[in-house]
Amino acid sequence: MTPDLAALAADIDRTCRLRGEFTLRSGQVATEYFDKYLFEADPVLLRRVAEAMVPLVPAGTDVLGGLELGGIPIVTVMSSLTGLPALFVRKQAKTYGTCRLAEGGEVDGRRVTLVEDIITTGGAVCDATTALRSRGATVEAVVCAIDRSSADSSRLPGLGVRTLSVFTRADLDAAATSLP
Repeated sequence: MTPDLAALAADIDRTCRLRGEFTLRSGQVATEYFDKYLFEADPVLLRRVAEAMVPLVPAGTDVLGGLELGGIPIVTVMSSLTGLPALFVRKQAKTYGTCRLAEGGEVDGRRVTLVEDIITTGGAVCDATTALRSRGATVEAVVCAIDRSSADSSRLPGLGVRTLSVFTRADLDAAATSLP
């Protein structure tokens, strides 16, 4: 890892890794919790993360699609940095008004690179990919800040979607052990 990325990993870990007693979605109790929204709510850290993600955007991308909720702040900054338009991709299409799945423009015939904060199993990315493809989009890649998935848990390769990440969980764990 370059010194800049190592410093960014350490800053993300320092900001987002909480210690205490936390009940997880599974019902299990953990003594550590990673609160990704803390880096997304910090404008300086959010910009640094987005800047690290920009070089990962595949050539030929027409539009960046941020996934609800965590991908929205990141895609907004990435759009500003790259000049590429942004889409805001819902978990489900609205049932009123425009009834859109993706806000911000049309997807038909466009190459959409998805943007996500953290990927664990890839479930949300799979759902968005399937929905966008059914609306005529080409989706072949997702750019994420942190890939926490293991090779056997990610569903994305089966859909033909490449995951391009700035960090893995191992990178953040290594940053945590190097902190004073």
